Amino acid sequence: MPYVDRQNRICGFLDIEENESSGKFLRRYFILDTQQGSLVWFMDNPQNLPLGAECVGSLKLTYISKVSDATKLRPKAEFCFVINAGMRKFFLQANDQQDLVDWVNALNKATKITVPKLSDGQQNAENLKTLPDVVGLKKQVSYRTEIIGGVPIVTQTQQEGGDAADRAEREAMHRSHSQLPYFLGRPTQEHTVIKSGYCVKQGAVMRNWKRRYFLLEENSMSYFKSDLEKEPLRMIPLKEVNKVQECKQSDIMMRDNLFEVVTTSRTFYIQADSPEEMHSWIKAVSGAIVAQRGPGRSAATMRQARRLSNPCIQRYTSRIGECSSTLLQLCTCLRCVTSCLSLLLPPVRCLD
Repeated sequence: MPYVDRQNRICGFLDIEENESSGKFLRRYFILDTQQGSLVWFMDNPQNLPLGAECVGSLKLTYISKVSDATKLRPKAEFCFVINAGMRKFFLQANDQQDLVDWVNALNKATKITVPKLSDGQQNAENLKTLPDVVGLKKQVSYRTEIIGGVPIVTQTQQEGGDAADRAEREAMHRSHSQLPYFLGRPTQEHTVIKSGYCVKQGAVMRNWKRRYFLLEENSMSYFKSDLEKEPLRMIPLKEVNKVQECKQSDIMMRDNLFEVVTTSRTFYIQADSPEEMHSWIKAVSGAIVAQRGPGRSAATMRQARRLSNPCIQRYTSRIGECSSTLLQLCTCLRCVTSCLSLLLPPVRCLD
C-alpha cells in the first residue's frame, strides 16, 4: 500500500515493465514527489541503499497524460495499470486491488492540471483577444507531440488521423523472481507459517540495514538472506520475546514504519514497507506469543512454570514436603511426652 513519508512524498513498492513489451516485470521502490514534479523508482528503498545511489528510472509528471486500469490490455497480468506518457506506455503491477486503486488515484491527482478561474475583467479581455480569430475564421492546425530522448518535440501534421493501433501484447506474462510465492523456492515447512515477507533489519555489530526474508511460525520467528534460502541466518524463539511494539526511536533513526522485537538478550529493529505492513507484523507476532503462552502470562511466568514442571524439581519438592510432615509429627510427639512427665513426676526444688 502506498504511504506518505516524512517528506510528504507518496512511496511504495510496485512491479514495472522497464523494457516496453518485454513481459518482464521487476520489483522497484517508487516515490511520487509532487513538489519536484516527478515519479522516480529505485532498486530498493533509498534508506537501504548507499548514500547518493542513483534512481533506476524517472518520469516527469507533466509528460503523464493518463493513468488507468490495464486489465483489458494485459489480461494475464494481475492488478496491472498503465501510465500513458507521450508515445510510451508504462505497465505496472500493484500488490492487490486496493493498492492499484490508491496508486491510480494518487498519480491522476498529481498529474491533474488545475487552471485558476478568471475574474470578469480578465474574462472580457480574453474574449476580445480571441475575437479577431473568430471573425477571420482562422484555419485550425493540428500538432503531434513526441518524446524523443526525454525531450518533447512538437511537429505539425497535415491531416487529422486516429491513434495508431497498439502493438500486439505478448501472451506469456511472468512475474519477477522477487515475487515468486514462498513455497516455490522452499520445501514444505513442518510447522504452520503464520506470516512471511521481506523487511529491513538493523545489524547487531555494524548497525547497517539489510533486506531480509522473515518467517513467523508457531514457536519462532526466523529471518533468511532471501526467500530461496533453506537455512535461516537466525531464529528467535517466541518464548524469549518480551514485547513487540512500534519503535519509539523512529524519529532518531530516521526510519519510517519501524517496529522493535524486544527479547531477553537483544532488541531487533525491523522496518516494514508500509504502515499497514508494520501493524500487521506487530499483530501477527503478538498473536503468536499469546497463542503460545496463553493470555496474561508473561515471559517470567512461563519460565517459572517450566521450572516447576521439571520432574527433578517435582521430586525434590515432594521430598521436602515429606520431611516437613515427619518433623511436624515428631515435634507433636515430643510435646505429648513432656506433658506426661510433668504430671507423673513431682516438681523438683532447687537447693540453695
